[in-house]
Amino acid sequence: MVDRYDAAAVRAEALGRPMALAARAGRIAVALGRLYLDLAREGRGEMLLADPRRVKEQAAKLKAVLVSLGPTFVKVGQNLSNRPDLVRVDYMEELTTLQDKVPPFDSAVARRIVEEDMGRPIPDVFSSFSEEPVAAASISQVYKGVLRAGGRVVAVKVQRPGIRPVVALDLFLLRYVFETFFDEYFKRNLGCTAAVIIDEFGEKMLEELDFRQEALNIRDFHRNFADDPRVLVPNALPELCGPRCIVMDWIDGLRCTDARAFDDEEAKQAFIKLGVEAGLKQLLEIGLFHGDPHPGNVMATRNGDIGYVDFGNVAELSQYNQECLIDAMVHAMNAEYELLAEDLKKLGFLAEVGDVEPIAKDLRAVWGSSLSRQGMANFSFKNLTGQFNKLLFKYPIRVPERFSLVIRALLTQEGICLTLDRDFKLLDVAFPYVARRLLTDSNPTLRIRLLQVVIVEGKFRWDRLRHLLDLAQSDQKPGQAGMLAKLDLLAMTKDGLRILARDKGFRDKLFGGLQQESIGRNLFEGMRLGCLFTGIALRTWLLRLRAFGWGVGKGLLRPFLAGAPRREPAARLQESPVAAPSR
Repeated sequence: MVDRYDAAAVRAEALGRPMALAARAGRIAVALGRLYLDLAREGRGEMLLADPRRVKEQAAKLKAVLVSLGPTFVKVGQNLSNRPDLVRVDYMEELTTLQDKVPPFDSAVARRIVEEDMGRPIPDVFSSFSEEPVAAASISQVYKGVLRAGGRVVAVKVQRPGIRPVVALDLFLLRYVFETFFDEYFKRNLGCTAAVIIDEFGEKMLEELDFRQEALNIRDFHRNFADDPRVLVPNALPELCGPRCIVMDWIDGLRCTDARAFDDEEAKQAFIKLGVEAGLKQLLEIGLFHGDPHPGNVMATRNGDIGYVDFGNVAELSQYNQECLIDAMVHAMNAEYELLAEDLKKLGFLAEVGDVEPIAKDLRAVWGSSLSRQGMANFSFKNLTGQFNKLLFKYPIRVPERFSLVIRALLTQEGICLTLDRDFKLLDVAFPYVARRLLTDSNPTLRIRLLQVVIVEGKFRWDRLRHLLDLAQSDQKPGQAGMLAKLDLLAMTKDGLRILARDKGFRDKLFGGLQQESIGRNLFEGMRLGCLFTGIALRTWLLRLRAFGWGVGKGLLRPFLAGAPRREPAARLQESPVAAPSR
């Protein structure tokens, strides 16, 4: 982090401008007061709340008022759209559509900001610089340029002038009002003070306004995916960046939901799977994830590659939280709801409670059908979170800020995938990904989690190991090389032998679990797995041999086909302002 949020500093900044603070407070009070009176005239009570059409109209009016009050309140609405612990579900539905697109500000002002941050005139740095912005939002707008040195095509993101002082006033007012009037409500229902919620929001808000921080986020994302040519991330040019201006690579592509985004269905399906796995990698391996992967920030190339832009809203997860998330997924896979409730406590969703058995019982009641083998066929992460919302006011549950971003990111990603493929199921990609990580990762903490899956009450469970292997290859299409498309059996065997040789704790627990079964059972199950691996290896070898033969045949026939008319391939990329900010 470049700078940490400091509530005391925000307070001092706001109180240092009493006239501006009074004017801002008056504008907010008038806008919200009119909304309240408007809703009061329509009538309140159970009859109104029971009418979905009237509730939707109310939520739409709230959304319009938030947009009129500027970026702080737009962000408040966007955060409330994934905070079921704070907002009614029907209001959340409307707030998920909240956008903050506004007319661009004067390009002459934008050029002055760019020159002030770079310390040089624009013509000295750029051989061309677009006259008007290619995209505009409430926090920033984007221009396209070409560097004079080297001809590199770049996107130049410029912050709107005078935005930070207004945000500081808003954050002070929000904290004062919520601490004064709603603190007891928050303590009673969420187990924390109102200041905690506002400070979490304020930290993310000010982080998005500091473009030096976003430039660091871009650098880290670019480095994290540098070895994956199918995940496109721009690189920032730090010598040209400042607190109000970012210069980064221009990435060509189309919005992933554009009808022209993909060459064919195969490219679209490859994009869907790549997007989910890239998101899970950010969440469960890297620990730094994109907090706002909506269609404007997720680009597609014609062949199914994925590109990310706009890195102002990111979140970091500690290794401990990553391990707890993997635990939660494993326990959900195995329907171990008592352990899942403990995971929620470790992740900060639950205030300190002694007995988690009632929570586990309710988790089984609301999630059991969705996560069963039968329920997987109609699984929806949106429905799953909706069912979880039923528990929020029954127990002292609150959603920590970083996990509200996780939920929002997963819901948004699922929404994109469902737009592209109505039959998409998030768990069809997520569970195989986790299974492959457990089976192949050399991380010692994941080895322990693998044992938690296959050794139950000290006894080795061969059926669970087979289930894990089934999951690991379950997202492969017919005709592919089974799980060898992701699992290298030789590498797995070598890694397994290395772990057994070096990790005494792993070895003792594994052999202890095997000793609880009879020798005959272990030999029989070992032979079954051996036959499975042999069949996979043979099928993979035959597919590779067929591919080799096909390649040789095409090479031999190429001279005879040289004179045949050939269709020109479609352009791989189409130009689009993908560096446009979402805000």
